[in-house]
Amino acid sequence: MTQEALLEGIVLPVDKPRQWTSFQAVNKIKAAIRHVYGLKKFKIGHAGTLDPLASGLLLVCIGKATKRIDELQAGTKVYTGTMVLGATTPCYDLERAVDNYYPFAHITPDLLQSVLPQFLGTVQQVPPIFSAVKINGQRAYQYARQTAADEETPSPTPKPVQIYEFDITAFRPGDPDAVPEPLAQPTQSDALHLYDHPMGTVPAHLPQLDFRIRCGKGTYIRSIARDFGLALDSGAYLSALRREQIGTYSLADAIALDKVEEFLNS
Repeated sequence: MTQEALLEGIVLPVDKPRQWTSFQAVNKIKAAIRHVYGLKKFKIGHAGTLDPLASGLLLVCIGKATKRIDELQAGTKVYTGTMVLGATTPCYDLERAVDNYYPFAHITPDLLQSVLPQFLGTVQQVPPIFSAVKINGQRAYQYARQTAADEETPSPTPKPVQIYEFDITAFRPGDPDAVPEPLAQPTQSDALHLYDHPMGTVPAHLPQLDFRIRCGKGTYIRSIARDFGLALDSGAYLSALRREQIGTYSLADAIALDKVEEFLNS
């Protein structure tokens, strides 16, 4: 690829690894471009953040293609992943250890199917407090870090999101007679290092389900997991998430992050 073609604008679909932030992925690509082409200044950005513990399709826009970021972010997304039932974490995923256990012996495949219609169409969703949405001009996760344990954290404003498809692709019942693992006690260090040191685990006795979701812009899959647990009269959190598609771009066409420089040289 010539330097001229690069600056004229390309959308580079990459497969973001787990435990990388979207910002880190973009910086790695930026470094590769500088190494291959010797460029010091050029435009680069991504069309839709993936959480650190999520993997999959990240669209990186380079050169004049950065003008397409809003258009690409508006595209329909497809995610696959896993929810753990019968427990919650403060951030709705594995960034934190389990903070509460809930009954789950009543959860059956029939019950799972019966609550699915609540999560289709236009759904009012509250974004996670551990997210980048803004509350009074400040990122929600900054509120979460700064609020003392005995203080109430401001809640993000509910917003409508579109969920077009929600399929349960597998269900693994847990063991309701097992002794739950002890709950971990959060520390101040946990709050300060949010998104830096994933700590959570999946207790072996809890049930799990795999899913596929097709949704619109701005949908938080972590919030779907939280709300799904509530709909089951239990708890739930996300243990795995992979973005498979954005608009017409598919993960099947994505480049591994460690192969980007090789691609630019080809």
